[in-house]
Amino acid sequence: MSKRKKMKQARPSASKPKERPHSLQISESEALHYHQYSSHDPSLELPGKIEVISSKSCSTQRDLSLAYTPGVAAASMAIAKDPTQASKYTARSNLVAVVSNGTAVLGLGDIGPLASKPVMEGKAVLFKRFANINVFDIELDAKDPKDVIRACEMLEPTVGGINLEDIKSPECFQIERELRKRLKIPVFHDDQHGTAIIVTAALINALQLAKKKPSQIRCVFSGAGAAAIACADLIQRLGIQRKHIILCDKSGVVHAGRKDLDEFKAQYAHKTKLRSLPEAMKSADLFIGLSVGGLVTSQMLKGMAKNPIIFALANPTPEISYDDAKSARPDALIATGRSDFPNQINNVLGFPYIFRGALDVESSEINEEMKMAAAQALADLAREDVPDFVSKAYNVDSFSFGPDYLIPKPFDTRALFWVAPAVAKAAMQTKVARRKIEIEDYRERLMKSIDRSREILSVLMIKAKRELRSIVFPEGTEPKIIRAAHILEDEGICHPILLGPKEIIEKNAKELRVSLERMTLIDPRTDERRKLFGEKFFKLRQRKGLSALEARRLLERGTYFGLMMVEEGLADGLVSGLTKSYPETIRPALQILPMKEGYHTAAGLYIVAVKERVFFFADTTVNMEPSAEKLAEIALQAAERAEFFDIQPRIAMLSFSNFGSAPHPMNKRIVEAIRLIHEKRPDLIVDGEMQADTAVTQELLKRYPFSDLKTPANILIFPNLSSGNIAYKLLQRLANAEVIGPVLMGPKKPVHVLQQGSSVNEIVNMATIAAAEANDRTT
Repeated sequence: MSKRKKMKQARPSASKPKERPHSLQISESEALHYHQYSSHDPSLELPGKIEVISSKSCSTQRDLSLAYTPGVAAASMAIAKDPTQASKYTARSNLVAVVSNGTAVLGLGDIGPLASKPVMEGKAVLFKRFANINVFDIELDAKDPKDVIRACEMLEPTVGGINLEDIKSPECFQIERELRKRLKIPVFHDDQHGTAIIVTAALINALQLAKKKPSQIRCVFSGAGAAAIACADLIQRLGIQRKHIILCDKSGVVHAGRKDLDEFKAQYAHKTKLRSLPEAMKSADLFIGLSVGGLVTSQMLKGMAKNPIIFALANPTPEISYDDAKSARPDALIATGRSDFPNQINNVLGFPYIFRGALDVESSEINEEMKMAAAQALADLAREDVPDFVSKAYNVDSFSFGPDYLIPKPFDTRALFWVAPAVAKAAMQTKVARRKIEIEDYRERLMKSIDRSREILSVLMIKAKRELRSIVFPEGTEPKIIRAAHILEDEGICHPILLGPKEIIEKNAKELRVSLERMTLIDPRTDERRKLFGEKFFKLRQRKGLSALEARRLLERGTYFGLMMVEEGLADGLVSGLTKSYPETIRPALQILPMKEGYHTAAGLYIVAVKERVFFFADTTVNMEPSAEKLAEIALQAAERAEFFDIQPRIAMLSFSNFGSAPHPMNKRIVEAIRLIHEKRPDLIVDGEMQADTAVTQELLKRYPFSDLKTPANILIFPNLSSGNIAYKLLQRLANAEVIGPVLMGPKKPVHVLQQGSSVNEIVNMATIAAAEANDRTT
């Protein structure tokens, strides 16, 4: 038989019958767990639950069976049995429909539903960006209000709330009023109520600065549409009387003699002889423009009352420009709808956070109390110290409460955890919330949701507040230090001691509107303790080339004086370096303060939060090429820091190779360092040398079953200074990592060196660490 024939005969016998795939056994509990968007305890939820399901694997047949049929049936059956379970097994409670019929789009008018779609998609971006709320934008080809109402009714099973947008007046009133009656989810017309809430927030602060009593002021509106009427309704809750509110539309003053008024304008039709906007504005205290640009003249403003409040909100061109208004009335408090002038009235400060709070307590509506809670929260936030990141976003040195800062800026992310909790609390108090939550816990979770380092800092905050400690700031004249000290004192984190000429500190504090009443001010140049400190410092350094005269001179400097205060027990810690180089600050610390018992090495550590994971990087600031002994001390101190943060340390000693794969003298140092670590702390999980990706990746670690690291490391010890410094900076810039530090390890007492140009928030963080360490003598 030929070879070819043999091959032909072999084929049939070589093939095997195909096996039927075995049927997957999907349990109900497994399916429900897969589809669960939130914790079993609703109070533990974070906003943005849809992100949970999107992160689940769908790469195998089993995953697909869980995501869809047959596994999805378990979730559907659970909801059919109990509709309240929809918030647990679906994205509904984090989903809002933005609904428009395109009849009043921005300043473009009735351009139709299709042309309105870019605007609705933009609104969806803002919901997601500012409050992590997911949106379906729904553009309806429906002019008849009944059709819009019916369409929204049919959406109720799909979404947790409805944001009505760009629907003309008076139909918008009719639609919202009817939907609020029929639906059991929040319905909110942002053009009305969003504007009203932000206007009211700014007005609360304007009335305070102008020293005007709400019950006594006269208010004139230019515009009598949906936004104007909603504003007029809400500001009455401040005490402004309806009889003192005059509305003007294109036909002039809305008065009782007019026959062309709809039911909504008619509510504000008073018996009056006033017929025009110029007449109405004479002696008025408050002007709110929600009409068209250029209607108001300088002469009209000159006739207003003393310290007038002028909100010219027509966009993009105000009723009168900011500059013209300021020129005509230098005593006026002015707001516009524009971002290039002070006091922008921007709805993005409202609707994302209002819906966030309403959704998270599953509110059935957004009522007047919830709106006022949002307005008051924004007004209160404007009076708080403004973080540097907000100022940087607008390319200015700083913002502070006053005539040019009545309302927070849209990029102030703190609005999330000020407004949403206030709205949620009001919903619970007025009994429209289906879910009860602890407001302070909720606020804390919202803070963590926008700042991954917050979880670490919350542990520190508790430790810092255990006992009030004194932290000294050698650069006490610096505005950032003064602002940080105000926050630290106000929140009870520590007692700040500011060093520097008292007259300069007091002058800068006055400009910043910061009270120094509960802080300690010391001028090292004139303080009587400088001589004694100089003598003690000379004794410490007399055998290291320091003369008595030089010691006395050095004690005129804040850093040396402050460190001697710490050494003498007159302060519990020190934070410095805002205006100095790292060596300039760390050198005095190592000269004056002894090292912790058992250690001879100082080192710098950064806390790095990236992709929901927290790492400790060391050494990043001090030791260029550490020996095995120094590497061991760095690792041991980093482990103590992790334990201080209530985190179990898992240490990876990093290199360019894995477990001896590339023999090199550097790796020998690492192996010796690990031996020394085990000698001193046999309980610690530590291994190496290993590459960085191996250290942080579970799949790669599995290739080395002999390794002591069974799960990814959280402490990364770098073989030299350059690698550690480069690593944290790359993560900070390229991966948007949250970075806290540098934390100085080694000295017996808490001393921390700021990076030059640190923000107020970074100064607060470092002082919090110092105060917490002072309360934990084991560190």
